[in-house]
Amino acid sequence: MGARRVNFRLPEELVAKADVAASVTHRDRTEIVREALRSYLDEIEDDEAFRESVVELYLEDEIGFETLAEFVGRQDAESVRASKDLLDRGEAVAEDLADL
Repeated sequence: MGARRVNFRLPEELVAKADVAASVTHRDRTEIVREALRSYLDEIEDDEAFRESVVELYLEDEIGFETLAEFVGRQDAESVRASKDLLDRGEAVAEDLADL
């Protein structure tokens, strides 16, 4: 997996704690922050309301299929995509009928 550089601001106390953790574990600050973010995302992915919100983002075309699959799993993502395709086709049929 490739890495992407991002810049963001953190409160001084978080930076200080990350620096202490880095010193104690003999790792760098970036690794500490990366691990903390990964842990947070792993935890929130198990939250049903979060997963439902991710599905909503996909249904509203705000995220792509691969991103959806990363959060809900490939099998569930395939089911959501199939449902979305049916809904989209249903809307197209309704529009065609309205034009008659």
